Amino acid sequence: MSRTLSEVFDDTRSHDRAALIGYLPAGFPDARRAVELITDMVAAGVDIVEVGLPYSDPLMDGPDIQAAVDQALTSGATPDVVLDTVAQVVAAGATALVMSYWNPIERYGTDRFADRMASAGGAGVITPDLTPEEAGAWISATDRTGLDRVFLVAPSSTDQRIETVAAVTSGFLYAASTMGVTGARTQVSSAAPGLVRRARALTDLPIAVGLGVSTGDQASEVAAYADGVIVGSAFVRRILQAPDHESARAGVRELAAELAEGVRRRP
Repeated sequence: MSRTLSEVFDDTRSHDRAALIGYLPAGFPDARRAVELITDMVAAGVDIVEVGLPYSDPLMDGPDIQAAVDQALTSGATPDVVLDTVAQVVAAGATALVMSYWNPIERYGTDRFADRMASAGGAGVITPDLTPEEAGAWISATDRTGLDRVFLVAPSSTDQRIETVAAVTSGFLYAASTMGVTGARTQVSSAAPGLVRRARALTDLPIAVGLGVSTGDQASEVAAYADGVIVGSAFVRRILQAPDHESARAGVRELAAELAEGVRRRP
């Protein structure tokens, strides 16, 4: 049985390090190979995996993730494929979340999705565009099924807004370190430490930083002040640039190992 988010963060805190959280869309480049790649990430040091639910109307996805999502949709990725992917990677020992915009979950059926996610052994769901004010049905469904629900705060969030978001969040609070779309960057936003500092004064939840981390050095930099380091576009880029599947697997393992070393090292 895979660990809960609380168990993962308790463990990483006991070892005085941040958790490494890796993202890949389900169905990218196809369902079978996505499971292999996600399993490789975990074997190489990723603590928590975000399984992306491909969606045709991205709100905050950068070009790499958009390209991956397009491939996933072309390969036939559906919510059922996403949930099957979660079940397979959990069976392999992963602690798995789904990362999804709200519209696909609502169309699938809020209670139905929560039930299927819980049955798959998933730990929770990240909903980047769902606000607490609109989350009544989702809060009820996740309370009933025991899933963690992860909401986002951004540098533009006021202290009052951070408190409001944290009050309905469980597992960890997702701190988006930059405004705008996702993508690996040459340097992580300078706004991230301030956002984490403000959030720490308002909640006891673990705080994970996402949007921009792509190297071990950047992971080390973020791990110095955050409880979790989230990496997505950098993994996707390794796969997109690989000449074949075995090269993609090797690239994912190499990057995961570099990042895992980074979250264990202080800059």
